[in-house]
Amino acid sequence: MTGRFVIVVDAQRDFMLPDGALYVAGAETLVGPMNDWLAALDPGDIDGVLMTFDTHDAATYPSSGEAAQFPLHCVRGSAGWRSALDPAAIDPAVPLYRLEKGVFAMWEEPHVTIDDVRAPDRPAIPRDRFFADLKTRGVDEVIVTGVAADFCVRWAVEGLLARGFHVVVPRAMTRGIVRQIDALAVDDWAGRNVVLS
Repeated sequence: MTGRFVIVVDAQRDFMLPDGALYVAGAETLVGPMNDWLAALDPGDIDGVLMTFDTHDAATYPSSGEAAQFPLHCVRGSAGWRSALDPAAIDPAVPLYRLEKGVFAMWEEPHVTIDDVRAPDRPAIPRDRFFADLKTRGVDEVIVTGVAADFCVRWAVEGLLARGFHVVVPRAMTRGIVRQIDALAVDDWAGRNVVLS
């Protein structure tokens, strides 16, 4: 147990690539560095990687709160829903997990579960139990990367802080839509347990 965990927030083609349905400007420049960083993770230094997936249904999206702000994106199973990163680059000794969510905040929906990507036959773990187990096992630092800094990354960080984690956000591995990560650090997280690296 190393005490460190990684969350990659919504690094999906619809957000990360210029032809995506909800492209975050500049996000394509993160793909190479993020793949390299993930490939370099040391199993002796990291307790696991969780990749979150924004996940929508074309039939129900128009009635969602997001539809008032953003066009349809990340439709389950579509090319845009898929990760822009290469999960196979992660050392197979590093546990790898997936969380699908239908709203900005990965913490908001009550019945969200986490799947073990390396052992797909294992039962999904309820999200809150998963993070409580991390704390029990001594994980106290979570490194958060991905997009968008001022939406889903922001809410991921807020939920981690509320659960008592120390959060590290690498500046070079996130992009925002309106606000970038440095502005969030000043406006939202000043004096809180967040470090930009």
